[in-house]
Amino acid sequence: MNPGTGKYERLLERCASFAAVPTAVAHPCEKTALEGALEAGQKGLIIPILVGPTAKLEAVAKASGLDISRTKIVDTPHSSASAAKAVELVREGSAELLMKGSLHSDELLAAVVARDGGLRTGRRVSHVFIMDVPTYHKILIVTDAAINIAPTLEDKADICQNAIDLAVALGLERPKVAILAAVETVTSKMPATIDAAALCKMADRGQITGGMLDGPLAFDNAISKRAAEIKGIQSAVSGNPDILLVPDLEAGNMLAKQLILLANAESAGLVLGARVPIILTSRSDSVRSRIASCAVAMLAVHARRKELKDAA
Repeated sequence: MNPGTGKYERLLERCASFAAVPTAVAHPCEKTALEGALEAGQKGLIIPILVGPTAKLEAVAKASGLDISRTKIVDTPHSSASAAKAVELVREGSAELLMKGSLHSDELLAAVVARDGGLRTGRRVSHVFIMDVPTYHKILIVTDAAINIAPTLEDKADICQNAIDLAVALGLERPKVAILAAVETVTSKMPATIDAAALCKMADRGQITGGMLDGPLAFDNAISKRAAEIKGIQSAVSGNPDILLVPDLEAGNMLAKQLILLANAESAGLVLGARVPIILTSRSDSVRSRIASCAVAMLAVHARRKELKDAA
């Protein structure tokens, strides 16, 4: 049996003890998007609120053999209006999660980060891939591979904190963060190595909390303890990271897609740092990936509810 088998299933098992979360699904006007939202609803992960043109939703459902007769629909004229209305439902408290349907990511995120009526917080918004890699022994989080093109040091601190907070919500006590670069030594010729060293010091000083950071680490000595030992690297993170923090979007995007296409990894996708988690999957993602994304988002919401209750 692959060491990776069953990681998403274990996430779903954890979700069984929690109540489904009301979720605004923005413009699910395509079979996979609609099917993923409905199946996540059937599994008790979310209570989908379909936001889009009613006639188009009904046509897609009919053509796909899906029943939406008992699912709440909020009628909108087009995809941009769907994004804005879905965000509005979150702001007014009708939904605690936001889910991308078949519209473009940029369209949904524009509504999320809008200065008036958006879902901004004081933290940088970032994306995480939650990956089930068959050749790795646990869930692996890769960030940021979809939103921040060339993040500054301060951006990376937020990206890192977002990922740590999610990992804690998934049940990890002190997630291990490998900060990736091309080499494992600090050099002014490679700014990513300087950022990695600075992030580790920021964690030492309490500017990043809740995780164990190490970097710079090249990919081989981040993932392989033996590779680290051969190079004389003593690290509590090497060989066992929960989070891979990449230097920029291009590196992260290539890494995530290589894991998916060459290592048969399955991926869930979330946007963090907004008022609520945002389930952001690709239009080509499978229903299974969408369900896994919903499961992770559900756990994040319930962890946030617990924090608020404990703080009260």
